[in-house]
Amino acid sequence: MITDRQKKLLKTIVENYIKTARPVSSKALCKRFKCSSATIRNEMASLEGLGLLQKTHTSSGRVPSDKGYRYYVDNIMKPEELSDEDVMRLGQIFSNNSLVLSDAISKSMEIVSELTNYTAIVLGRSSDDNRIAKVEVVPIDNNKMIAIVITDKGHVENRNVTIPDNISKDEVKRVIEIIDKLIIGVSLSDVAKVLEFEVKPVIDKAVKQHEALYNAFYNAFSDFGPKQSVMVRGTSNLLKEPEFDDVDKIRNILNKFDDHDFIRNIKEDDDGIKVYIGSENQIDDDISVIKTYFYKDGEEGTIALVGPKRMEYGRAEALLNYIKENIGR
Repeated sequence: MITDRQKKLLKTIVENYIKTARPVSSKALCKRFKCSSATIRNEMASLEGLGLLQKTHTSSGRVPSDKGYRYYVDNIMKPEELSDEDVMRLGQIFSNNSLVLSDAISKSMEIVSELTNYTAIVLGRSSDDNRIAKVEVVPIDNNKMIAIVITDKGHVENRNVTIPDNISKDEVKRVIEIIDKLIIGVSLSDVAKVLEFEVKPVIDKAVKQHEALYNAFYNAFSDFGPKQSVMVRGTSNLLKEPEFDDVDKIRNILNKFDDHDFIRNIKEDDDGIKVYIGSENQIDDDISVIKTYFYKDGEEGTIALVGPKRMEYGRAEALLNYIKENIGR
């Protein structure tokens, strides 16, 4: 059992360490708690015995353990009230009617990254249930063009297409018409299969230079498949934190931020705000991840903040809650 005084002491130590990144000594706490240094040391020793505090190698002071942070987040911390500036900056995004929801979410998380100096992540809806609604081809020069595919969910894919020089524009146009006709309504995950078994036989009969043209467009379109959009902002923010001065450690973390397959594992399916401290996440033992799931009007995904274990959990939770609430309006 933890006493009320120990709970207040743990709260003070956690919040001091979050602000200063320096171990907290008993001497620094005496005035606040109006008791002797010996009493504070005894209470800190009790908290250490409970696994909520730990000593560092370089100081006689204490820092929160993972268990201490977890107790703080689950039993002590309250979401902070956002400042007027926070609300003004984020409110401008959600009041901008020219922005589609996915853009509003991404831009608001960029602002949160700036406000907190944490890394912001947005995982959008997977594209596996998107169906092709429109295909457009924009010429760049004589034998190069950009193929644009727009889905029924508003997802857009761009592909570069290079056509051999000896093929006429009429044949190119004919192939585009065939592809456009046959892949409308097809799910992104089925595009390659439809190109191979439905589009190719038609092109073979209708176009002289069928093989070269088919290969050009197949190479452009065949890699469509179930993907989840990923936005990562503020990846270098961790470099500003004193606990990340190990070059190999920070390189390993930054490599994980660049690995979108790894980042997709941050996906959250639970509607509440979830906090993963230290070893509870797969990024690094000195990292915490706070994240939540969102859904509105067919748009769904995960928003997350990644920072040091001594992140301002109450502020981070309040910011994610604000975005989540405004997504739901």
